[in-house]
Amino acid sequence: MGINLIFKKKVPYQSQKKPEKISLLIHQIFNTINISLVILIFTLFFLSFDSQRKWSNTYKTLSKTIAINNNLIDYISTLEQYYISELESLNKYKKTKPKDLIYLDKIAEKKESLFNKNFKSFIEGFSDSKYQRGY
Repeated sequence: MGINLIFKKKVPYQSQKKPEKISLLIHQIFNTINISLVILIFTLFFLSFDSQRKWSNTYKTLSKTIAINNNLIDYISTLEQYYISELESLNKYKKTKPKDLIYLDKIAEKKESLFNKNFKSFIEGFSDSKYQRGY
């Protein structure tokens, strides 16, 4: 026991507490930095996620606009073809004048009663053997 007492050095109580306080302070600083980094990472993640959603919506809108523009181009080209064919047809046909027209007299329409019309079809049905008598 005497030998152990020689090698043991008496350390005052306060000098033991200073390294523990420093180590505790260092751990608190690292914990704060770690928590701040985690919060920063999650914030940037959600911001990038939101930006990606906005970009997807913008891309979808642009795709629809491109499709509409392509349809408009098709309609315009069809309309141009129609007008070109109309312009070409002007040269093919002769322009008429009032003296070239032939006027016909309007024929008066003969009005027939519904009874007479049905009666005639009934008589025609008998003559064509459409309506046959039984045995």
